[in-house]
Amino acid sequence: MKTKSYQFILFSAIATCYLSQAWAQPSPNMKMTTPIPSDITTPEQVETRLGTLNFTKGIPSQAAQDKIWDHLDFSRAVEVYLNALPGVSIYAARKGPRDAGVPDNTIMTMETMMDSTGMYLTPNTVTPQSWFSLDLTKGPIVMEVPPKVLGPVDDAWFRWVTDIGFTGPDKGEGGKYLFLPPDYTGEVPDGYFVVKSPTNGLWGAWRNFAVDGDVKPALENIKKYARIYPLSEAGKTHATVQNKNGSYVQLNTIPPSTYVFYEYLNEIVQAEPAGSFGPELTGQIAAIGIIKGKPFNPDARMKKILTEAAALGNASARTISLTPRGEEFYLYGKESAWYTPFVGGSEFLLDGARVLDARTAFHYFATGITPAMATPKVGEGSVYAAATRDKEGHALDGSKTYKLTLPANIPQQNFWSMTIYDNQTRSLLQTDYPYPAIGAGAGFPKDGSPNGAVQLNADGSTDIYFGPTAPEGKKSNWVQTVPDGGWFTILRVYSPLQPWFDKSWQPGEIELIK
Repeated sequence: MKTKSYQFILFSAIATCYLSQAWAQPSPNMKMTTPIPSDITTPEQVETRLGTLNFTKGIPSQAAQDKIWDHLDFSRAVEVYLNALPGVSIYAARKGPRDAGVPDNTIMTMETMMDSTGMYLTPNTVTPQSWFSLDLTKGPIVMEVPPKVLGPVDDAWFRWVTDIGFTGPDKGEGGKYLFLPPDYTGEVPDGYFVVKSPTNGLWGAWRNFAVDGDVKPALENIKKYARIYPLSEAGKTHATVQNKNGSYVQLNTIPPSTYVFYEYLNEIVQAEPAGSFGPELTGQIAAIGIIKGKPFNPDARMKKILTEAAALGNASARTISLTPRGEEFYLYGKESAWYTPFVGGSEFLLDGARVLDARTAFHYFATGITPAMATPKVGEGSVYAAATRDKEGHALDGSKTYKLTLPANIPQQNFWSMTIYDNQTRSLLQTDYPYPAIGAGAGFPKDGSPNGAVQLNADGSTDIYFGPTAPEGKKSNWVQTVPDGGWFTILRVYSPLQPWFDKSWQPGEIELIK
């Protein structure tokens, strides 16, 4: 018993010493008092990055309140910019064609390769594409998909809904897809690939594959098979595809980096079911004044905050996307410039956690999300490697000339391409050539390299040159840049082979020549 009593006394003494330092003194002359931990109290003055905040017996001064509310509104607006970027990006992708005269429920097909006239996020120039935007507010929509295409369908918040074509349920054979609105409770007829959409708006695209470098068979395929119409018109003859030629059309599908971002976001919130992006983000959006069924009309103070938040949100997304920090982005370690926009698959998940920077990077960088794109297999799909810096870590400068060597035996079963983009727009760099790319392989289009077939070195390697003018005798292996701008590049390998995945084959680094 004595031993236990001594232990209790010793413990009490140690606890008393600790409490005398870590706990505040109780209020004097009060019967009901206990020690108060000092780390749960607020001093009269608190030094923060907002400056000195003053409190009186725990209550913030009016000046402190004003600073805190401005800070909360601003920080929430920045987070909304980063977290709602996928939705605003897909809204811009739908709005651009509409503004250019291509309405919803219409197919827009690039009847040549994707060119640099329009503003699109990092498109390729080697597979002609068809884009479409579906509006389900008036009821289910039928889309007849042609055979031999490949692409995703994403909802209004840029979440993957289904694939069509080779990776979709039609397996490349084509067929009729029936898209149902989120609130649809009617009968569902047989004979369709049925897709229940979580949102009223959908965006999709598919690739049309050239045959021996010729896109005409793909275009005939669309005219023959592709149709979009309401389910109520099923069974009627739809002899003409609702198709618009998107080649050499000036339009903008890039999400804004200004206050307009929040106006676009409000349009999405008003058009889609309440809470369609989950309560957490819906709550963030509501906290800055964007609420379904209510007008978005911020006062002068809030509009100023949103304008500043858009600028910082854009700067943050640009930093995350074009100069990523995490090791997980880099294909060959951070000593190499080559990185991937796909981290954690199409859901951006690693070890059960959402990789927020990966989600932001991808949606600031690209259009269209699908598991098939994010998790390629040997001999299937395509893989991507991006670089925004040279071997020394400097940003790529359009006024300078660079050289990149791709080792022999590029691991492709179909073809490879190297495309360059404008840092500002993340769209195809506008130069003297409509297709700022080169490449080679069995499936590479005949007009894909603007200056003739790419030449190999004696050892089978390929030298590529980037600069405002072609080096002497190297024009066929040269991609033009713009002297007063910056650029980045994406290497695409179509139907990649095992050496890409085990990294026994790696591209060289971009080296400054002059």
